[in-house]
Formats: sequence, structure tokens, C-alpha cells
Amino acid sequence: MIAKKTKLKGCYVLEPRVFEDKRGYFLESYNRNVFNEALDLKVEFVQDNESFSSKGVLRGLHYQVGEHAQSKLVRVIKGKVLDVAVDIRKNSPTFEQHVSVELTEDNKKQLFIPRGFAHGFVVLSHTAVFSYKCDNFYNKESEHGIIFSDPTLNIDWKLPKNQLIISEKDIKLPKFEDIRL
Repeated sequence: MIAKKTKLKGCYVLEPRVFEDKRGYFLESYNRNVFNEALDLKVEFVQDNESFSSKGVLRGLHYQVGEHAQSKLVRVIKGKVLDVAVDIRKNSPTFEQHVSVELTEDNKKQLFIPRGFAHGFVVLSHTAVFSYKCDNFYNKESEHGIIFSDPTLNIDWKLPKNQLIISEKDIKLPKFEDIRL
């Protein structure tokens, strides 16, 4: 596994070793020892999640606060998404900054998003299967979010706004300046 730092401290793009031949491919998507050594961390994932979405579905930007904050390791099994992580750590030199990474079934890249980040993605292909590991269990009362179109963040979601499909819950999320940290 190759771990590449992003401009946001603690956020990494991971590229697994892929073994391909005429039968297809094999990759090790996660190995705790390799992962923790590559990132010089000690992360224990406790929950795996998977979603299926159509083109234009935008999920996010979500985060959990306090003792329920989560680190995530995200990847795409099928399709293509633009994955976005936003640094919401008040004392961070990259506070309010974001990183966007295309995750696809072909490039097999993963993104590690540490605690203290908001996260979201938009589906760029016809459909996508999105998978992620969390190092803490989901807690509804601790979940918060930021509206996808926040002018402070100015995220380019790569699709016109009229092509985005956003849940009722996500369309009502507050602006960055009004979030609870």
C-alpha cells in the first residue's frame, strides 16, 4: 500500500497493490498492520458501511462530534465518485480547507479521513457502490453537517447543481459559519 499525504494534515490517499492477470484482479483492501504502519497511526475500525447511489446523488457533508467523532476509510467498489473531506478542526492550519479525490473502481484509491473532518461525496458515474470503515459507532445525536453549497468552502462538485440529487435532510444543513464543532 502506498500512502500519499494530502494538503490536509492527517488525511491520506491510499493506493493498494493490485495483482491483475487474465482472470481479473486481487487486492488487499485493508490490513490493520499495513494500514497503521503506512500512516503511523493506531486506528481500530469497528463498523463497515456500504451505499448504492445513482449519478448525481450527493451525500454530505456529514460529521460526528465529541466522543462519537469518526475516522473513515472510504473507497468505491463500483463506479466513480468525487469524495470530499473538509477540515473542521478549529486549531488546524488547514481549518476550512477541503480536499477532493476521484475514487473509482478502476483506480482503486482509498481516502483516509481522520476525526475532525466533515465528509461527503457525489456520484459521477451511472451508479456507484461506496464502502467505508469507521473507527467509532454511528450516533444519531452526535451527527451534524454542512450544506454542500456553502460559499465559504466553494467546493466544485463536478456536476451542475440542477443534476444533483440531495436528501431532504442534507438540503437543510447549515452553512459552515453556523456549524457546531
